[in-house]
Amino acid sequence: MASAAEQMAANLNWGTLGKATELRQRIFFTIGLLIIYRLGTYIPVPGIDAGALRDFMEQAASGIGGILSMFTGGALGRMGVFALGIMPYISASIIVQLLASMWEPLKQLKKEGEQGRKKINQYTRYGTVLLATGQAFALANSLQAGDLVANPGMFFVASAVVTLVGGTMFLMWLGEQITARGIGNGISLIIFVGIVAELPAAFAQFLSQGRAGAISPAVIIGVIAMVIAVFAFVVFMERALRKIHIQYPRRQVGMKMYDGGSSHLPIKVNPAGVIPAIFASALLLLPTTLSTFSSGDSGPVMSTILAYFGPGQPLYLLFFTAMIVFFTFFYTREVAFKSDEVADNLKSQNGFVPGIRPGKKTAEYLDYVVIRILVVGSGYLALVALLPEIARSQLAIPFYFGGTSILIIVSVTMDTITQVQSHLLAHQYEGLIEKSQLRGKRGGSAAKKGRKGPARR
Repeated sequence: MASAAEQMAANLNWGTLGKATELRQRIFFTIGLLIIYRLGTYIPVPGIDAGALRDFMEQAASGIGGILSMFTGGALGRMGVFALGIMPYISASIIVQLLASMWEPLKQLKKEGEQGRKKINQYTRYGTVLLATGQAFALANSLQAGDLVANPGMFFVASAVVTLVGGTMFLMWLGEQITARGIGNGISLIIFVGIVAELPAAFAQFLSQGRAGAISPAVIIGVIAMVIAVFAFVVFMERALRKIHIQYPRRQVGMKMYDGGSSHLPIKVNPAGVIPAIFASALLLLPTTLSTFSSGDSGPVMSTILAYFGPGQPLYLLFFTAMIVFFTFFYTREVAFKSDEVADNLKSQNGFVPGIRPGKKTAEYLDYVVIRILVVGSGYLALVALLPEIARSQLAIPFYFGGTSILIIVSVTMDTITQVQSHLLAHQYEGLIEKSQLRGKRGGSAAKKGRKGPARR
């Protein structure tokens, strides 16, 4: 028999959404801020030679230039004020989270509750400013070296750095506002909208290659089938769980004895989400990011690095896979799922895994289970992330078909839908509580009316 929550979830429809006023306001607020983000991607950085930049990006769009534009929604290709995107904030937050799991002062801050969380967020913002400043300075110098600037000089470098860093900080603020007052995770939604906004152009480019005869119809049909299969595979893996049975003992409250209950501890096959793929991509693309706009005017060391670690090269694919596997294990065990903390929480709630002693033995058992799960999870992430590299090098198709972009689209969509359903369920619960209170008041008033006074003797 379905539970009350499952019955309510089955009754969710557009009528329920129309009655949820607060949820509608959150959705409209989120859409409004995302529209502002998309408009900002078309505002250019001052001093850019638009014609030279357009010609350069047309040549680089099928290679590294397209990859770098994926996380910025095309802002990098147009050299807009949001050209750096939200990646500096993501990199800074990952670094701070990893430090918070290893460095004792930050460990203590995590234990201070809300105040500690605010301080850690402040450190993340400082790190974002530092990373964005370094990337903006390198990008401005690369633009000058590539003759993509109308009036090169220190004034252009200073104005470009201020503009790009300001754009990244504004995007960070937009993401925080969406998370707090909108629906879904703001940072993830910004990346999601940037990728989805570029999909029509990428698909049109793919079809135009087919019309021009560069790609055969069989390859086009095969790629479309591959995209559908990858989407289905990613959805299946993102929803896959390993449930660990948890038992609670019988307990006595006053003079009553309550039977012990049981539940499940769900562990996702991919607890780290898309973060390992994003972080590995950001690190591997760092050398090419610095040299993309320099028209090949790089030193011998950088040329050697690009020759061996360029996108599609065997060493690039090997290190990309190794870094995804490493970050999947490291991020999961240090940030996403800490076995010691989970075991301590179960012990404090008098829960235990049947056949496993609470405390240290439970933590060891959870470690054993998580490691076995991550072997599958990291392999799945690496397989999906390598699809665009292999497809682009073998079939000359746009990079958007597969890989990290599909992981982000599926993960963000599922998370946003889950949050919308949670708000709708909360709205239905509130409606049921209000109805029960009204019925209670009417029943109380009727009882008062029907109550007779004391009989006179």
